[in-house]
Formats: sequence, structure tokens, C-alpha cells
Amino acid sequence: MGHSLCICSRGTVTIDNKRYYFIQKLGEGGFSYVDLVEGAHDGHFYALKRILCHDREGRKEAQHEMEMHQLISHPNVLSLNAFTFVNKGNKCEAWLLLPFVKKGSLWSELEKLRDKDSFMSESRILHIFEGICAGLQAIHEKNYAHRDLKPTNVLLDEDDKPVLMDLGSMNPARIEVKDSREAMTIQDWAAQRCTISYRAPELFRMESPCIIDEKTDIWSLGCVLYAMMMLQGPFDLIFQKGDSVALAVQNNISLPKSCRYSQGLQDLLTSIMVANPQERPDIAWVHNRVQNLLSNEPFQDSTRV
Repeated sequence: MGHSLCICSRGTVTIDNKRYYFIQKLGEGGFSYVDLVEGAHDGHFYALKRILCHDREGRKEAQHEMEMHQLISHPNVLSLNAFTFVNKGNKCEAWLLLPFVKKGSLWSELEKLRDKDSFMSESRILHIFEGICAGLQAIHEKNYAHRDLKPTNVLLDEDDKPVLMDLGSMNPARIEVKDSREAMTIQDWAAQRCTISYRAPELFRMESPCIIDEKTDIWSLGCVLYAMMMLQGPFDLIFQKGDSVALAVQNNISLPKSCRYSQGLQDLLTSIMVANPQERPDIAWVHNRVQNLLSNEPFQDSTRV
């Protein structure tokens, strides 16, 4: 965690006695902003994420996100270079200094392909998906779950290596739900923190008593795979039309008969996207299956797109 942060001049910040120059804004969310900064000491670019903490609970959530970054050390999970809180009057901001991944998100890559009326080759899908599985497996091995896996939370470096980001929704993999009150509390949390079109069926209508586990991530993983194959998530259009995603996720996923991808990849998708979490495979099985499919290259559509 950073020991100090000050605004030394316009466009310059200091974290842990190292200066960083503001370059440009990269994006913003509901309670956070991300800026591109350059380290004066090394000339490297970084992403500086500023989280607005409106109260003690907000500060606690930012602290949790920092701790999740420190918990997982894996090349397919975004690392944390520095972290600190800065007080601005009666307000507080959490600052996370993160590696800058120039290529952007997996979602932005899918949008580019869609705009060009193109597609992602099977070999490229498997290469990226294998890295996503590796990162997710590292999280699950720490007995945590990501809870908000989606294409916008996957960054791609220049070599198409995927990096999982936005760890603020991570929490213990197994959550025991003892009664209907606890079930409603978790459903409300999921509605706020787990993107609706990538949210697992069990997070919409929760039985009690029950146990929610890391299989929620496996469902989201399947939605990400579908998005790479079809250039949009399986429930994106349903959400955009205002129809019920909660109802749609109860049905088995289907691909068009004209699907360009191998039966092996289609079978992998349908084995992951199973409404009943007890029938879904774990991440080790999925990762192993992807590696087996990769070993069978080349594919008919192996031209890199």
C-alpha cells in the first residue's frame, strides 16, 4: 500500500515518492475514474484508478479490491503496483496504480471485429480462452470467485494474452445461505455487482438454504466464450430489448446450425453453460479441455483474424 500521495502540480501526482505525469483519461464508471499516467522514474505507462469513497463502507470496499489484487499473483490476473487513500476535504479517494494494457478490453476487440463484419478464428479464441481459464483457476485455487467475469473485464496485451481485471466483486467462493433473508441479501448484492447478462441463474432466484459457490464464474465463463464465438453475449440482445434475462438463463443455450466453429468448441460451450450449477464442470476440467482442444491445432479457420 502506498504511504503517501499528493498533487504536486497540475497533471502530476506522487505515489510512494515516485512522480507520475497525467497523460489522458481512459474511462470512468459509476464511482471510479481511470487515467493514463507515465512514471517519471521509468518512462513506463500505468493506469491510475481512482475510486470515490463516499462513506466508511466505500473505503472498506476499495480496501477489499486492493487486497484481492495482492492475494492473486498470476500473469493472467491484473497486478497492483501501488495503492493508497487520499483525503480531499470531507471526501476520500482510493488510488490504485495498475499496469497499462495498451490493446484494451476483449469487448473492444469483439466490437472491432463486428464492425468489420469479421469473426475471431478458432485458434485465437482458444488461445485467449485458455489464458482466461488460467487466471480464473488461480482465483479459484485461493478459494475465491471473481463474480463479474465478462469481456469488458478481460484486457488483452499485444500478444493476445488475456488479463482478468476489476477484482472488486471478488469474494469467498462458497457462501452458505441459511434462510430467505440471507438469500434476498445476496440476490440484492448480485444485482448490484454482477452484470445481468453474464450473471449465473442461481443468483437470480436463490433457494434457501443453499450454497453459492465458484460455479457462478463457470457460467459467466461460458458467456464470455459465447461472446468470442458470436461477437456478443448470449443474453445481450434479450437485456437490450427489455425482456427477462432471469427467465432466459433457465433455458439451455443453443448455437445457430450454421456455426463456423468445430463441434469440439461447441460441445465445450454447452458443457459449461448448464443452468443447474451442480452439473457444471469446475475450472480445472474446463482448463484441461481447452488445452486438449489447443493441442489439436491447426484448425480449418486458423488464419489469425
